[in-house]
Amino acid sequence: MSRNKLLLVVLCTGLLTGCAADYLNNYDSVTLAAGDSQKFNSLLQTVDPYNPASNNTRIEGDGARGVAVIQKYRYPPAAPSGGNVTVNVGTPTSSTN
Repeated sequence: MSRNKLLLVVLCTGLLTGCAADYLNNYDSVTLAAGDSQKFNSLLQTVDPYNPASNNTRIEGDGARGVAVIQKYRYPPAAPSGGNVTVNVGTPTSSTN
C-alpha cells in the first residue's frame, strides 16, 4: 500500500470513530437538557430571580482580627531555636511464638 492510501485509510477511520462515539452514547433525547422545558419557562418568567441579600455589599468582619492575620503573614513567628530534636519512633516489639 502506498503512503497516500495508508494516510487516507487512517484519516477516514479517525473520522468514522468520532461519529460512532456520539452514536454509542445511546441518549434517549436530542440533548441532555431535554425535558426541562417547564422549569425553563417558569424561570424565564421569574420577575426578580436574585436573592435579596445579594444587594448587601457590606462584608461583615472583625478589623482587629484581620490586621492580626495580615501581620502574622507579613512577619511570621521565628522558628524555635532548639539544639536537639527528639523524634518519637516507638519501641520495637518482639513477637514470640
